[in-house]
Amino acid sequence: MARVQVAGLSVDRRAKSTRPKASRRRPVALDLASAGSTRTPEQVREAQSLRRVFDDLGNSYRRYRRETGAPVSSDVRTAASNFRLEPSVTSLALVAARLDELDILTW
Repeated sequence: MARVQVAGLSVDRRAKSTRPKASRRRPVALDLASAGSTRTPEQVREAQSLRRVFDDLGNSYRRYRRETGAPVSSDVRTAASNFRLEPSVTSLALVAARLDELDILTW
């Protein structure tokens, strides 16, 4: 939760910035599931925060695999797939728990 809150502050700062960093922009993926629904700014902020922490966890896992030569863990893959299907704090915590079992997390 602390990491999600920190990511939320970063999302807020970015939203208030006057000019986006061109080198760090990624194409915006069309979310077909929520295309017909409306989300509040708080829900958008939370989704962006969760995604930012998920991306950080993914970077840590890829670095770990590159350094150790370890194969992809089926538990990590399953947890990541579940997060992608239903992004929530709970599903993100499951991803973090799988990575913590591998002693990857430093926070």
